[in-house]
Amino acid sequence: MARNGTHAMLERFERMPAGLKLFSMAVWLKAPYFRTARPWFQELRPGYARATVRKRWGVTNHIGTVHAIALCNLCEFVGGTLMEVSIRKDMRWIPRGLQIDYVAKAESDVTAICSIDDIEWREKAVVDLPLTVCDAQEQVVARATIPMYVSPRG
Repeated sequence: MARNGTHAMLERFERMPAGLKLFSMAVWLKAPYFRTARPWFQELRPGYARATVRKRWGVTNHIGTVHAIALCNLCEFVGGTLMEVSIRKDMRWIPRGLQIDYVAKAESDVTAICSIDDIEWREKAVVDLPLTVCDAQEQVVARATIPMYVSPRG
């Protein structure tokens, strides 16, 4: 696979101490809205991503659980960055939506995981990214799907 610039940047960051944290912060700079939830990658490679949002005052709702929009933000952070490090440099992607089901209250830190097998896109397609969000006890708190439109650049 011909690597794109984001994948190459990820590989450079991974060679540094706290590289994934620094890479996460670089994503926040590129898309500043993500900074509101402060998601951190624990693992990121083509086809797989796992990131966490810590439960803190800034992401809680009126009942003291992690807010639904913070869960959406985490899913978009994971899905979009996964696409960015997975896609060939001659292709591009854009989200077409976000469908999410809230399964349980998120009463602790939350972690989103997304895994896709086929990442060798060469023509137009809509790729559905499945995401699962779990709490610190590994209970599923949300399930989401992000349809990503993939097409050749140019």
